[in-house]
Amino acid sequence: MNKVRLSVYLDPATMAQVTELARRKKQPRSLIAEAAIASFVTPDDSDRREAALVRRLDLLTRQGERLERDLSIAVEVIALFIKFWLTVTQPLPESAQAAAQAKGRERFEFFLETLGRRLAKGQSLLREVSIDRLNGDANEGRSTVQLKSNEAPR
Repeated sequence: MNKVRLSVYLDPATMAQVTELARRKKQPRSLIAEAAIASFVTPDDSDRREAALVRRLDLLTRQGERLERDLSIAVEVIALFIKFWLTVTQPLPESAQAAAQAKGRERFEFFLETLGRRLAKGQSLLREVSIDRLNGDANEGRSTVQLKSNEAPR
């Protein structure tokens, strides 16, 4: 194999270490120097592990940020719905409460069934409603979600 010549200047202490190592290993100093240079310019396992760890931490950070954003959206949706519902819903007379509670249980069961189907299919309201719409960039700040025919409210 052809090799290229390289002349380097070493301080006396480093040269003494190279010479001592070459004597112990019974190898020429140039081989020791070549191995040291190759080790220096080639990333070792710890560098590769560190790079993989940094990539993984970056991924986890982005996932955490998405989860935080999604949770903020979900909390805002729930709070807005509750505020809206409390604002527009009139109190019921005592005589209509039993029928309203029965209808409420029926609607809640339908809600749970619909939610179960959507989750089983992997559907998500957050995927349907773009972030642009939530930020008010489209539809003059209003976001509409269409229900599929099998998800019509009762």
